[in-house]
Amino acid sequence: MNRLKLELRDIQKSFGNQSVLKGCSYTFEQGNIYGLLGRNGAGKTTLFNILYEEMKQDSGTFTLHIDGKERAVDPEDIGMVFTDNYLPEFLTGYEFVSFFLDLHKQENQLSVDEYLDIVSIDEESRHRIIKTYSSGMQSKLSLLTVIITQPKIILLDEPLTAVDVVSGIELKQLFMNLKSESIIILSTHMLQLAEDMCDELVLLKGGLLSSMEDFRSEEQFEKQIIQALSEESSAL
Repeated sequence: MNRLKLELRDIQKSFGNQSVLKGCSYTFEQGNIYGLLGRNGAGKTTLFNILYEEMKQDSGTFTLHIDGKERAVDPEDIGMVFTDNYLPEFLTGYEFVSFFLDLHKQENQLSVDEYLDIVSIDEESRHRIIKTYSSGMQSKLSLLTVIITQPKIILLDEPLTAVDVVSGIELKQLFMNLKSESIIILSTHMLQLAEDMCDELVLLKGGLLSSMEDFRSEEQFEKQIIQALSEESSAL
């Protein structure tokens, strides 16, 4: 069986006279975690927002290939975990997951407690309001929405920026468990995270996407990344 593929063709986006994405083309495949690297302002979040259909590209297309057949990407095909967690802080973790499950009925759906067990939110914490949760716990809840809906494409926009060490390790393992059934694209500034987790690194530089091949075989990984992005203007 052919693997699921997401194909980007010549995605372009400008804001006024400022061209951010200048023709992004790339093919992402199921079973891989892709690390999307670029300078601040390079357009990583812009690209994610286009794929998530929060923003419209100026030109270009992105399509899914399933079992050799091509079709448009539907909203339910994509799940996204944002840098900032947009959660209803007045609900408890348990109430939020229960409400989310009511809105997104799935086959073989687990119970609220079983889902909260997956992301290691303990019995006491799951009955506290989300406002009292740490950044790591809130990130776990955000990721849980992706686990429940099981989208074909998962976009992770700096998901570990503000989490503690233990939560970071737990979240990394969850990401690894999801990749066999999905295409995962991870935007991060954390080079060690990219090196540890990602099967392939993709650079967004000068408004274009390019693959950084064989990065694991290089002894000076950080130096190589810095050199690759050093000419990128951070003024975008």
